[in-house]
Amino acid sequence: MSSLVHKLGLSSGLSWHDVYSLDDPSLLAFVPRPAHALLLVFPVSSAYEKARHEEDKYLPDYSGTGPEEEVLWFKQTIGNACGLMGLLHAACNGMIRDLIAPSTPLSNLITDALPLDPISRSKLLETSDSLATAHASAAAEGDTTAPAADERVDLHYVAFVKSVKNNLWELDGGRKGPLIRGKLEDGEDVLGEKALELGPKRFLRREEEAGGGELRFSLLALGPSLE
Repeated sequence: MSSLVHKLGLSSGLSWHDVYSLDDPSLLAFVPRPAHALLLVFPVSSAYEKARHEEDKYLPDYSGTGPEEEVLWFKQTIGNACGLMGLLHAACNGMIRDLIAPSTPLSNLITDALPLDPISRSKLLETSDSLATAHASAAAEGDTTAPAADERVDLHYVAFVKSVKNNLWELDGGRKGPLIRGKLEDGEDVLGEKALELGPKRFLRREEEAGGGELRFSLLALGPSLE
């Protein structure tokens, strides 16, 4: 993940870090702060699907466009690319956007995407050669063979980012649009207690309350590099 965001143009001063606990202060202390974005990876469960459908049925399809949008959201139309979508949502929003080098795939993507509607933004991703090249290069560095676009994969990625207006947003290309989850304070990052309660812990509570739910998950935080 770190290799990919660097290839796309994000400053090498930021990297992805594993988060080993949501509650243990000694384990949370290993994560460099401030954490600007979180990427939650979890198996798709019946409890998740039910909650998603219940919330989405009352929401209109997102139609935001232009530089005045608080967050830049991409609707996912590429199979088995939810990890890439989560990474883009994390790297293209909040104060992180200021740490993207000019004339790089990420900066060019943001410039091209801002004036477009969500459907046109999806087409932009589908036809981006630079994005596809960087994605393929990073995938080849791993130990696991990447699945085909039409292969069924039960893992899903959701990004949580803090906007420049201090709002915590849930960004998921499989939803109807970006979802605002609450207000954070100045100086409070996405690994703070309030952000965790509004974001990742909400997912886990829902699974636990469903009884026999899916409690496996992984969490990555985008923050200062260790080197």
